[in-house]
Amino acid sequence: MNDYRHGNKPVDTIEATFAAIEEAGDPGIFISLVDRDKALAAARELGGRIDPTKPLYGVPFAVKDNIDVAGMPTTVGCPEYAYTPAKSAPVVDRLTEAGAILVGKTNLDQFATGLVGVRTPYPVPRNAVDPSLVPGGSSSGSAVATARGIVAFALGTDTAGSGRIPAGLNNIVGLKPSVGALSTSGLVPACRTLDCISVFALGVDDAFAVFSIAAGYDPTDPYSRRMALGALHRRAEKMKIGVPSKASRKFFGDRDMEAGFDTALGMLTSFGADIVEIDFTEFYATADLLYEGAWVAERYAAIRDFIEAQPDSLHPVTRTIIEGATRLSAADAFAGQYR
Repeated sequence: MNDYRHGNKPVDTIEATFAAIEEAGDPGIFISLVDRDKALAAARELGGRIDPTKPLYGVPFAVKDNIDVAGMPTTVGCPEYAYTPAKSAPVVDRLTEAGAILVGKTNLDQFATGLVGVRTPYPVPRNAVDPSLVPGGSSSGSAVATARGIVAFALGTDTAGSGRIPAGLNNIVGLKPSVGALSTSGLVPACRTLDCISVFALGVDDAFAVFSIAAGYDPTDPYSRRMALGALHRRAEKMKIGVPSKASRKFFGDRDMEAGFDTALGMLTSFGADIVEIDFTEFYATADLLYEGAWVAERYAAIRDFIEAQPDSLHPVTRTIIEGATRLSAADAFAGQYR
């Protein structure tokens, strides 16, 4: 917004955004781009003066390609599954009505199943911090586009960490809202009872501002909830940070990672934070339910007809995970819920 107060126009921002996409030279970030002329036309429609009724006036953004945008293919990282919706997801409409300008749809682990960002038939997005590292997933492209400064914010999804892990690996903020805070209508489900549309931004204030605009009750979403949104609270004078207990930490033999973790704890302590150790055993068990247990059945249910008709269209790892649901019973699903 400061640029606009000093004379820049939304058209200038969109021109710079498309230039940044070209300069990045990373074909893995976006699966599809909004036509440049169409994006520039949207910028011109905003006019040359900041509109106080549009809190996201002229702000470029991107959305993960499992979220519908009218007239653009939704691939979910699987070209054979692709369809072109007639209308956008409500969260996308809320953001564009607030003045944000969509520039593209981003890459992901296929069917939002994965936390690494490499299970895609498209080129893999390059980690914005260190290209030799995985970008994280499943919202890989949204995280990288934000971290590289191509867009001011991006939408992802978060069912089992897909909106926070790539944020962490690209050194940005990933906000996972409470289930039902943002409508998931127009989202291809992963686990419908757990799915959240998430927000990537460079800072907490920006992430919360976008969340506040995108949030709202939607009667077309059976999991939508009416939620009171307060102001963003500043942190307390003394931070209290929960970490896995020593007995429940897992580094899988990576001594460098273990040492780095210990160093980070020491830094946080030196900043005055209280470190509280938590037994993560039950969290690991829950994670197993998401990728090996009962909740895999939800992933299978979401694309059952497609996977039965075109099983070879799926990434081999994605297929192995989702087809694991065929070995589960209804009793397994209830046992998982009760646990």
